[in-house]
Order: sequence, then structure tokens, then C-alpha cells
Amino acid sequence: MHMWNQEKRHLETFTELLTVHNVRATGLKHVCKTLGFALGAGTALLGVKPAMACTEAVETVIGGHYNDQLRETMCLRGYSSEMDDLREKIRKFRDEELEHLDIAVNSWDSKSSFAHGLITNIVKTGCILAIWVCKRI
Repeated sequence: MHMWNQEKRHLETFTELLTVHNVRATGLKHVCKTLGFALGAGTALLGVKPAMACTEAVETVIGGHYNDQLRETMCLRGYSSEMDDLREKIRKFRDEELEHLDIAVNSWDSKSSFAHGLITNIVKTGCILAIWVCKRI
């Protein structure tokens, strides 16, 4: 429940930021939401450890994506309090995603899941592809 509540807060925060700054979300928002649900539900049907292997993969990619965003906005530090606030939110959310990764690996032993390599490689590749496509549509 802890991870779920954090994920909901991340979504609420970024949805609010899109509205406040009059930025359009990706045209694939609903597709991503549906595929994300299917991915989570599908791996959960395989068991707790496969679901945690999925979590491990997703959080690894998302943590890296947040790091990329922090690097790309490094030159904007101190530009405005609004930009500093955004960078702080990204940093906080990145840390929470990495906490989820730690929980999946250390508390749920995701690496002992059957087909761990297959699950994590497919999910990581899918996440990287989704981020790439969503940046463009």
C-alpha cells in the first residue's frame, strides 16, 4: 500500500504540473495506463516474485529516467524558485522509486523469481521504448 500511495501522489503531482503549466500530456497516456495495468496484473498472476521482478525492472528504468531529467535541468538550478521546486520533486520521486526497487529486490527477493532475466529484460525494454515514444507523441 505504501508504494501504491506514493505512485498515486506522483501521478497527481505531475498531472497538476501539466495543468498549471499548460503542457499537454503524451497522446499515448491512456495506452500507457492500460499497458501498465496489464503488465502489473499479468506478472502478479504469475506470483509475487514475478510481480516484484516487474517492479524491479520498472523502477530501475524510471530511476534512470528521473536521473536523466535531473542532469538535463542541472543548468537551470537557481534560475527560479519554481524550477528548483520542480527539480526537488523529481529528486524526491526518484528516491521513492529507488526505494521501491530496494523493496522489490531486498524485501521480496525479486531476483529469485523464475524467468527473472526474461521478465526484467522484457519489462526494461518496454519501459525504455515507452518513454522514447511518449516523448515524441
